[in-house]
Amino acid sequence: MSEPIEWAEKYRPSTLSDVVGNKKALESLKKWAEEWLDNVPEKRAVILHGRAGIGKTSTAYALANDFGWEVIELNASDQRTAEVINKIAGSASKTGSLFGSGGKRLIVLDEADNLHGTNDRGGARAISETIKKTDQPVVLIANDVYGVASSIRNQCLEIKFNNVQTRSIAASLKKICKKEDINCDDESIEKLAQDSDGDVRSAINDLQAAVSGNELHIEDIATSQRDTEESIFKVLTKIFKGHDINDALNATYGIDESPEDMVHWIDENLPAQFKHEIDDIKSGYGYLSKADIYLGRVRNRQNYRLWRYANILMIGGMVVSRSQNYKGFIKFSPPSYWRKLGQMRAKRDLRDNIASKIAQHNYKSIRHVRSNLTPVYTKLLKDDDYAVDITADLNLSLDELVYLTGSKKTTKRLKNIHQKAESMVENFSAPDSFSTYSSSTKKTSSKKKNSKLDESKFNKNENTQTTSKTEDEPSQPVDQSEYNEKKSQDKSQKSLFDF
Repeated sequence: MSEPIEWAEKYRPSTLSDVVGNKKALESLKKWAEEWLDNVPEKRAVILHGRAGIGKTSTAYALANDFGWEVIELNASDQRTAEVINKIAGSASKTGSLFGSGGKRLIVLDEADNLHGTNDRGGARAISETIKKTDQPVVLIANDVYGVASSIRNQCLEIKFNNVQTRSIAASLKKICKKEDINCDDESIEKLAQDSDGDVRSAINDLQAAVSGNELHIEDIATSQRDTEESIFKVLTKIFKGHDINDALNATYGIDESPEDMVHWIDENLPAQFKHEIDDIKSGYGYLSKADIYLGRVRNRQNYRLWRYANILMIGGMVVSRSQNYKGFIKFSPPSYWRKLGQMRAKRDLRDNIASKIAQHNYKSIRHVRSNLTPVYTKLLKDDDYAVDITADLNLSLDELVYLTGSKKTTKRLKNIHQKAESMVENFSAPDSFSTYSSSTKKTSSKKKNSKLDESKFNKNENTQTTSKTEDEPSQPVDQSEYNEKKSQDKSQKSLFDF
């Protein structure tokens, strides 16, 4: 006996006209797709962002179906390292389909705001490079657009999907009931639509769970009501605009934010929400500092029952500190502390990627590279001739080049170095067919060997001669006169004696 099909999948929209709600977002997406029919548009990728269950992924597939494009998808269940993305999405971005309109392929990356951990190492950089060079349309899907790396966001057109209105969900549920030959009353449909809180997928799943036979009544869904999660912004509104302490406290219980998180949200928004009224701000921070004392005791003693006192002080303190009703809307901001932590994590990932490349090139550990070799490479990159060779040999991205040189921003010099390095790599058919900033080495016709930095070349004594080793021969002292003669013959070949 075959298993029943989930209605959310069975009635997934096949065209953009079947997608429920978000008409403005659909128009923007369709306009972007139409630009691909004529030429490659300025924004080669688009980010569809919004809460889960409102039709972002379904819209991407409906778009591909409308335009006759083949779909290549990578989601969170797949390993999304740089190697995998270059292999799948990278190749797909340069080659079209044999079928469909113009032979286009739609590359879909689901959960683009969830590129973290070892399984996704280097994935964000690979996606950024793919978008720069792609000849095929790319759709990224994310719940939180700010969770997507800024290097990717800057290259994409952002399209926001909002919660679907209750009446639109109700109309969609009625169509499903008609197709499934289910007798339902309007009151039941309205309740399911309201309980979904704008989530179409949840509403369809709840409908399928509540149906008994071919009947649906209001009592059938009384026990299957979905617990809707409060938005952090709705809670902050009750904290900074409300007058009831209990109402504000109860609202915090419905969100997935601990007191450790709430203290950062309140700290970030307190001055702006109190319109910079000194007395109110002073009172608010007084309560916030007392709450922080309890949070510190929780961390030290691991006694989480003290969270209740911190919660009352920070939430109730904001309500009682407000001396007047501040009119007008002021946008709530996420904690800047979290943004700084995210930037630090991005820098650490960048540092680790660079260290990994240098370590692989020199057959050294990553720890040894960080402490000893990275400063050497930073000095070498100050010379333009060395910089091009190193960038090409290590296959550094522009962001990695900027980080390794210690520059605070991307300069024209660094862009030129990166472009020359890319041209150098493209001109060589095999990556091992060139040697970088190394001394002249002998190579046999049967073996190819990657150039390798020898640490002995960085001896503090400038007069000490260095040795050059090949894989098959013992070390021999380098004759300085022979080296100078060789250098005059081939000026393009650099060695560490020039440094």
